[in-house]
Amino acid sequence: MNKKILFTGGGSAGHVTVNVALIPYFLEQEWDVTYIGSKDGIEKEIITNEFSQIPYHGISSGKLRRYFSWKNFTDPLRVMKGFMEAYSTIKKEKPSVIFSKGGFVSVPVVMAAKMAGVPVAIHESDFTPGLANKLAAPFATKIYTTFPETLKALPEEKAVCAGAVIRKELFEGDAKQGRRLADFHSAKPILLVMGGSLGAKKINEAIRTNLSELLKTFQIIHICGKDNVDPSFNQEGYRQYEYVTSELPHFLAATNYVVSRAGSNSIFELLALKKPMLLIPLSKNASRGDQIINADSFVKQGYALKLEEEELTNDSFLLAIRQLQEKRQEMMENMDKSSGAMTIEEMFLQLTSMRKTGKSK
Repeated sequence: MNKKILFTGGGSAGHVTVNVALIPYFLEQEWDVTYIGSKDGIEKEIITNEFSQIPYHGISSGKLRRYFSWKNFTDPLRVMKGFMEAYSTIKKEKPSVIFSKGGFVSVPVVMAAKMAGVPVAIHESDFTPGLANKLAAPFATKIYTTFPETLKALPEEKAVCAGAVIRKELFEGDAKQGRRLADFHSAKPILLVMGGSLGAKKINEAIRTNLSELLKTFQIIHICGKDNVDPSFNQEGYRQYEYVTSELPHFLAATNYVVSRAGSNSIFELLALKKPMLLIPLSKNASRGDQIINADSFVKQGYALKLEEEELTNDSFLLAIRQLQEKRQEMMENMDKSSGAMTIEEMFLQLTSMRKTGKSK
């Protein structure tokens, strides 16, 4: 019986996180695992670092834009090339099922899978489907969603709400180890700042501009994105990182408060770990507005506070941080009442059933 799965997804860490959660379980069950991503995207760095034993196949990828750009005329050619490369890889690897987390690179892979006759499961994290997953949906066998409201925008016969898929290693962090790694102590609370894998300029600026004031109350772990570490700010109680992997569970275990973007994967992980959060979603000027919707949902349920990027000033930021401290207990009580999500084991069983039947159940 063929036990081989191919994963795809990329463009940002959010389009790799669920894959990183699922891959170890398949490896433990002695499945052959392979990955298709872009040739130089962040997914290549993450997958090759985390799973050196997995074959990684880089393909051409074009960005799918909702605005005018001259690259809109050339990127379709890259997508077509990526489709041919993906089809060739699928025929060579012969996976029995494909799992796509989304992102631009996944579209030609899902299309090629349909042509190759391989069942495909897509995971959509956000409240509203992204453009890549909208394009890929007709070619998919099953579509998992994080938010139940997302089902309304997808084919009823394919879509199922699975909730968030949480990496099990996040629950295995040790707070003492987290403080030791950051050279912190236990006498002052820790504020973890996450701007996403690519960083967030305005969040980085807000932290550094208000650093002296924040350090009166907190020790700060600042994950600021690639090439965004600024050594001139190095000082006691403040640690900067471009991106963290093995350290993250320990940092989260030690963390008392979080400032974050509002990507679905990240905020559901923070919810599962019961971390009070201030969300600063990407603005509509820089995105399709999905993070704003995600943040609004969490605010409505009492899991988080939200500060719009357009309203981000020194005063508004410090006020929001004070409110976060005041509402910490209330948020944690609300998080205790949150509903569970599909376990990795449950998703594993559904994906393996696709392999056996060639269709979703």
